Amino acid sequence: MEDSLPISFVQPCPIRDVLDRIGDQWSLLVLHSLSKGTLRFNELVRNVGDISKQMLSKTLKRLEKDGFVKRTIYPEVPLRVEYELTAIGKSFLKPMAELIHWANANHQEIVLAREHYESAKPIR
Repeated sequence: MEDSLPISFVQPCPIRDVLDRIGDQWSLLVLHSLSKGTLRFNELVRNVGDISKQMLSKTLKRLEKDGFVKRTIYPEVPLRVEYELTAIGKSFLKPMAELIHWANANHQEIVLAREHYESAKPIR
């Protein structure tokens, strides 16, 4: 059956493929912002905070390409563009919430482990 799939579907590791996409610095923050509903570009800039407009644009294009985000352009003057989660984007909200909860609950312990590791490293 795998032989009948287009080359783009034949991935050596689906987990790595998906995590590479959503695990970058900005995708989860953008998806989290869109979990509250449809937003325009500048609303996303404000919600995400310290993301540049160029990086937000790249992130949105990647999320749209992967089917997480839908972009709707309204032919008005001035042009209005809105972003919203697709069905697959919405289906990711539950595991994303679990990941966010886990990260918040364990962040302090992880930071302490890093500090311990750095202080225990032998000096060369």
